[in-house]
Amino acid sequence: MRKIIVKLFIKDHENYQDANVRLAYGKLSGVVGMVSNFLLMAVKIATGLVIGSLAIVADGINNLSDIATSVITFVGFRLAGLPADKKHPFGHQRIEYVTGLFVAVFIFTVGLLIAFASVDKIVNPREVNYNWPVIALLAFAVLVKIWQSYFYRKNGKLIQSKALMATAVDSLNDVIATAGILVTGLVMIFYGVNLDGYMSAIVSVIIIINGVRFVFKTVSQLIGEAPSPEYAEKLLAAIREYEGVLGVHDLVIHQYGPVKKFVTAHVEIDSRVDIVQSHRLIDNIEREVSSRLDCDLVIHMDPVDPDCRLTDKYRRLLKNLLNDIDPLLSFHDFQIIKSDGKTELIFDVVIPFEYKGDLNNLRDKIREKIGEADDSIYPIIKIDREYIP
Repeated sequence: MRKIIVKLFIKDHENYQDANVRLAYGKLSGVVGMVSNFLLMAVKIATGLVIGSLAIVADGINNLSDIATSVITFVGFRLAGLPADKKHPFGHQRIEYVTGLFVAVFIFTVGLLIAFASVDKIVNPREVNYNWPVIALLAFAVLVKIWQSYFYRKNGKLIQSKALMATAVDSLNDVIATAGILVTGLVMIFYGVNLDGYMSAIVSVIIIINGVRFVFKTVSQLIGEAPSPEYAEKLLAAIREYEGVLGVHDLVIHQYGPVKKFVTAHVEIDSRVDIVQSHRLIDNIEREVSSRLDCDLVIHMDPVDPDCRLTDKYRRLLKNLLNDIDPLLSFHDFQIIKSDGKTELIFDVVIPFEYKGDLNNLRDKIREKIGEADDSIYPIIKIDREYIP
């Protein structure tokens, strides 16, 4: 059924990497959620009021919050599609992260509402008139919510949307809530025991925990998360495959939404090759890799002499010295400049996040060790942070 809906309402639906198609998936998901949740809400609240079940009414209110999250998702995708402007030169795609945060807060809030309703139901129990038509209605609602979760999750994975993935989990929470009420109804019919309040309390705790978890997830994205190692490795492999590339380092990926990516990298090329030829190579890499991996790639060119014995000698020296200090340390942008009778060693030391040493004294420690090995060397050291996990 999902495929039929997607084919009917999304033109060029298989081209989900395209920004416009991606937005269409998000908007369609929002509309489907609004329609299906409105129907569930209306039927549940009406049924709950008729048979005197506060749990079913609360479940209907839960669906009302789902309508709100669907509206937020729809509006979020609409706003994320706004073009870049002077104040927002990188576009508006991060609005989607904000809508994901709203979804997470709604999940948490609904959990609290159900918790309060459950306490009232336990303290002040009232008769509930469950019957088989109500059981059938609850079973149908469970199936609808399972389908909803599948619909959101498939679309969310396809377009890499955290907002839709959060909504998919919210739908699964609703499955648990409605299934719990269904079981409560069966117990009431067969055994005459009213567990309405207790079951709602259990479900509310599950919903609150999931709400808190998704708040942390969406806030993490708004702060700025590291790119996926898989995407970073694809980028590195794509650059390295060009003939003339001797090495790649200082890869930095900025994400302004799930689609908008800006990438910078340092690429080592042979210093003996004509500068115009090397520049042409770098231009080709930027253009072709940007197109293939859907990013905006800018490359800094680092000329190196791969056959220089002196360079090789000092590279091995520096590698051993850094390994003695901490095996986690590495270096790049290595250059040797001879002037006024002294040898300048210019390089960047890469600090991984796992490094626990003293950063304040690290530069002095490296200088000291280089001086002990060869006092004719004058090191110029830049401390560099590793951005790719």
